[in-house]
Amino acid sequence: MRAFYGRALTDPVIGFLFTDVAKLDLEAHVPRLTRFWETILLGAQSYGGGAFRPHLELNFKAQLKQGHFDRWLHLWDMTVDELFSGAHADLAKAHAHRVAQAFEARLRSFELQQDPLAVPGLPVVQHYGPESQSQ
Repeated sequence: MRAFYGRALTDPVIGFLFTDVAKLDLEAHVPRLTRFWETILLGAQSYGGGAFRPHLELNFKAQLKQGHFDRWLHLWDMTVDELFSGAHADLAKAHAHRVAQAFEARLRSFELQQDPLAVPGLPVVQHYGPESQSQ
């Protein structure tokens, strides 16, 4: 995790998403990421929670594009290939590609909604002020 995020945080394509937009606290985030991947790769069932919602919230701040996902996957694959080999390494790369594809598709589906604030699981935003009284 640390090797990958060491690259991602300083990457000229996606680094700003972690440092400037998400303001990622790596020390707090690494244990959660580790639980996610040990659940996926080792069946540990130590991860609880949804991985998509933080990415949806990030997308509202700075739209995640195909190129961001491609770069994330490139860095992920490169890091896994440098440090690991075998069935678990292959599974880590395959799962990362599946997750990235699914996340990107879900993010695009939210962009197509009539009201992007009406996202299931997120609070409804009420607007108050002079312009809302005329409606």
